[in-house]
Amino acid sequence: MIDKFRHLKPQIKRYLVIGVSVYMLELLIIITAQSFGASSVIAVTLSFWIGIFSSFLLQKFITFGDKRVHHRVLLSQIILYSLLVLFNFGFTLVLTKMLSSTMPVVFIRTLAIAITTIWNYYLYKTHIFNIDNNTVY
Repeated sequence: MIDKFRHLKPQIKRYLVIGVSVYMLELLIIITAQSFGASSVIAVTLSFWIGIFSSFLLQKFITFGDKRVHHRVLLSQIILYSLLVLFNFGFTLVLTKMLSSTMPVVFIRTLAIAITTIWNYYLYKTHIFNIDNNTVY
């Protein structure tokens, strides 16, 4: 598996390393929240929003090298990212609600992340953080 990782493009490697790091942060938040008595849905909600904020910043600046901070660029990115987040959030909650009686919430969140990772990378690269097709400020 590590040998296959070496052959990936640097951008995909950064995307995956950041993704795994944020995933670990989210798991820690889920476990901590549940240890304080939070329900599965509340624990996933907390981990989701903290993970999304961290991921946006790390993916924008590190993975995709998008250093643009002009308000027009950021506003556009935040709107597109927010729409994707809302879709991913809804997908995650539906999946959690559907599967929480049969599987631990940590596994459900892992499944949701695995599924959303694929479409997120494509949309980040082609629309949200695409510095080749956007005006640079």
